[in-house]
Formats: sequence, structure tokens, C-alpha cells
Amino acid sequence: MRRALDVTSSLGTTLLSGAGGRVVQGIGPRPQERLVLYDFEACPFCRKVRELLSDLDLEAEIRPCPKGGRRFRLEAGRRGGREQFPFLLDPNTGVEMYESEEILQYLVRQYGDGRFEPYLRGSTLKTVFGSLASLQRMGAGTWTRADRGSVEPAELLELWSFEASPFCRLVREALCELELPYTLRNVAKDSPSRPEFLAISGQMQVPFLRDPNTGQALFESAEIIDYLQETYGETE
Repeated sequence: MRRALDVTSSLGTTLLSGAGGRVVQGIGPRPQERLVLYDFEACPFCRKVRELLSDLDLEAEIRPCPKGGRRFRLEAGRRGGREQFPFLLDPNTGVEMYESEEILQYLVRQYGDGRFEPYLRGSTLKTVFGSLASLQRMGAGTWTRADRGSVEPAELLELWSFEASPFCRLVREALCELELPYTLRNVAKDSPSRPEFLAISGQMQVPFLRDPNTGQALFESAEIIDYLQETYGETE
């Protein structure tokens, strides 16, 4: 019953978000080094940035910063001067920036076709609906569940995903709440990254999690969430 409610509410979040982050479009030059994004899953401003990462087929190292978090939230505050999210780092240019709309403009200008007006049009309304979308999930992906008994992985986990998928969202929420950093590999519809993903996974299905720390590779959001909790959740 709980699983069905999770999937239904996550689907509602996708619909309220306008299904952004579903189809690759307007891509431009590719960064040599992976972007770094401090965010938390339930944040509507962070969601707009993640949608654009999917649309532009950009990978990012995600450093989850849920409320009450100790691993990356304080790190972001020390580095940028304030605990505000999203916070983007681009090692290719040395840019570090807050403010979702400025990040959208930067990404489209740097790694897209330069036409950022569609992403900013109706931005206030998108934020309102994004907030309602987060309410659909009743706070999931907002607060940390990591504690002093939680295990921190030595190497980054890898998640193949795209923003609009309701099943991928459930996994990203779990990663966020457990404060597990991971490489986000976007494979939205029409992504040029899909053939490479298919060669790795054997089937075009997401979410797909690969954990280099244990050698595990998993499809199915429910199995991935159970695995994350059992492997990296509370141990005391």
C-alpha cells in the first residue's frame, strides 16, 4: 500500500512540474569535467536546475544537502558563504553560483544553444507549481535520515536517471535523505548518452544504480531503496 502511494504521489509531482526534464533538447558544447551541484530533492528551485540538466544531457556530481544534514550542507555554507540551494560549481570555468534562474542562464549559455528564454518563461509560476509538487511527496527528500551510525561510501555511487521519471525521483529522495553523494547520469528521451547506457546496463530502463563500493548494479526503484538503506543506513 505504501509503495503504491509513493509511486502515485511521485507521478503527481511529475505532472505538477510540467514533466520538465523528460526530453533532451538544445544541447551545445560538452564540459570536460563533471559539474557539481549541492541541492536537496524536494527544493522547487533545485528541481528547475535538475530539469535543465536532463534537458541538456549534462552529468553532475550531486552532493545532497537535506535539512539537518551534516555531510554537505555545512560544506556548501563554508564554500559559498551561505546555506542556500541550489549551489552550482563548474570546475571547467571556476564559476560558483547560487540562484536557480542565474544557474539556468549560465548552463544554457555555456552548454546549450544559448536560447534560455524558454527556461525562464513563467519562472514564478513554475516555482509555485514546483512547491505544490513537493507537497505531493509530503516532505520526502527534505530532511536527513543519516546519523552517526550511517555508512559513508568511499566512492561515488552512479545513478542513471532523468528528472521527470517518478521512479527515479523515489531513488533520488532516498539518496538525498541518506546524504549519499552520487554521479547523476541523465538519459532522458532522445539522449545521445542512451546507447552507452544500454551497453552498460543491457536494457533501457531507469532508474539504474551502480555501486562501485560493493559491485552491485540494480534496476527497480524499490530494490534500490532497500539496498541503500541496508548498505548505508543506520548500523547502530
